[in-house]
Amino acid sequence: MFNKKQKGHAVVETLIGSNSKLNGDLHFQGGCHIDGTVIGNLTADSDADSALSISDIGNVDGGVTVPYVVLNGIVKGDIFASQRVELGSTARVLGDVYYNLIQMAEGAEINGKLVHQPEGQISSLKQVVQMDEKAAEYREYE
Repeated sequence: MFNKKQKGHAVVETLIGSNSKLNGDLHFQGGCHIDGTVIGNLTADSDADSALSISDIGNVDGGVTVPYVVLNGIVKGDIFASQRVELGSTARVLGDVYYNLIQMAEGAEINGKLVHQPEGQISSLKQVVQMDEKAAEYREYE
């Protein structure tokens, strides 16, 4: 998107159109493009060459765990990207971003933490974060 020397990523095989709203988690391989709304988590296999693109009219209310993310819309949740995150000028993240490489355009907003992780450590980090969240929920019920 920003640098023409980048290698090509997966062809878009999954598309959520601008008039579509998905309630639930989506697990995919290859390329996924979001123009609509997803209320749930987006997950791709970490060992695959999977990529997610969210347009400026796209909206995700949930976590994103994908090796390569190109964001121009809104994500309300944490992003776990084992390879790369590209944030366009209209990108908005309401959550933490765990990344190996990140590129941000002027105007992009992150309301959360930026946490650098070497490649390959993102998936294990996500499991630790999920365990911490479950422990916090358990403590609330005590």
